[in-house]
Amino acid sequence: MSEAFYANRPDYPAAKVETGWGPLSALPGNPLMWVMIASELAVFGLALLGYAGARARDPLGFVAAQDTLDRLAGTINTAILLTSGLFAALANDAARLNRRNLARKFLGAAGALGIAFLVVKGFEYAREFAAGADIDSSPFFTLYFLVTGFHALHVVLGLIILAIVAKSASPMAVETGTAFWHMVDLIWVIVFPCFYLLR
Repeated sequence: MSEAFYANRPDYPAAKVETGWGPLSALPGNPLMWVMIASELAVFGLALLGYAGARARDPLGFVAAQDTLDRLAGTINTAILLTSGLFAALANDAARLNRRNLARKFLGAAGALGIAFLVVKGFEYAREFAAGADIDSSPFFTLYFLVTGFHALHVVLGLIILAIVAKSASPMAVETGTAFWHMVDLIWVIVFPCFYLLR
């Protein structure tokens, strides 16, 4: 959304109008969230570059370890997060129409699916631990547990953010919170093929 869309709205941060945020002013939600999103994407990007480098040194070992992962669970979790992202988008639409109760319901649905993601991931971790895999098993599992565990922490943080913005369910709050949630979706969509599917 453009800055003009928000300039006369009571939930619009005055600092965004007065000082300007350059290109960030055109993005939905609070610009500070986009600074955070950019930094988080950079961290995950560096982690995946490290993964690519380690995989290039031991491609056969990585494929062997990768074949022990539960691709069905990973696929289910991908579908869960994408559906959750849809509910987050619907919450945005409802908030813009000032239908705050409906926005809260959509945020609740997005959050419930986020919890479902964590439950599936927890069962997946339990299965891997039972099979003898842990963070010290191999370079693949070191990176797998670090990256997917860091992502799971972002899911938890996203759930907290969704709960906070649901209290007011104002357009600015919802757009800010769901921007973070969409980042969590995006990261998983990149992590999933890298760890589960790449041959």
